[in-house]
Amino acid sequence: MKNPIIFKGKKAKMGPVHTMNIRLDDIRAVFFPRNFNEKYKYLGSVPYKDENTMLHALVLVMDAEAKPWWCPRWFLRFLHLFGSDNSIVRVRNRFLHNLEQRITKGILMWDYKYKWTNYDLRISVSAPKYLQDLADAIERYTYVNGYKQELIDEIKKIEPDFKQEYLPNHELEQYLNEKQNSTTDSN
Repeated sequence: MKNPIIFKGKKAKMGPVHTMNIRLDDIRAVFFPRNFNEKYKYLGSVPYKDENTMLHALVLVMDAEAKPWWCPRWFLRFLHLFGSDNSIVRVRNRFLHNLEQRITKGILMWDYKYKWTNYDLRISVSAPKYLQDLADAIERYTYVNGYKQELIDEIKKIEPDFKQEYLPNHELEQYLNEKQNSTTDSN
């Protein structure tokens, strides 16, 4: 079945800025979200995959802070669609956009991405300090655990029966350096 256009987008008279076409599937996502991303899209760049990660936990805490008890979530998704085109940078209708910002207190996840390595997570949120601290803690936890796994993998290349995975990162680094030095000295 085709996804018909319900509201046609407008092209800007000057420049590349325009509003999107709102399709039937966009309206369906407001009232009947299929996944985590559709359900919490009003909070910005939320994860697309339905995995149980710490990013999902952060989004749930942001939702608890942003959504007032009296406001249904479908209404916030509606405001986000018709006020901001489901975007964090566009504004389709200034009144609806401002209403969404006022209700949610401007809480938004701007972006999340992995840089340089698969465990160097960067999270950008616009939220109260405790939510920013939570995002920082998630970044730090992801980095420490990812780096630890990388160290353990390097050690197991040299010593396959290594069992001391409980050691902190600085001790694993020291152990890896000792093993690498001992293998180069023996050559």
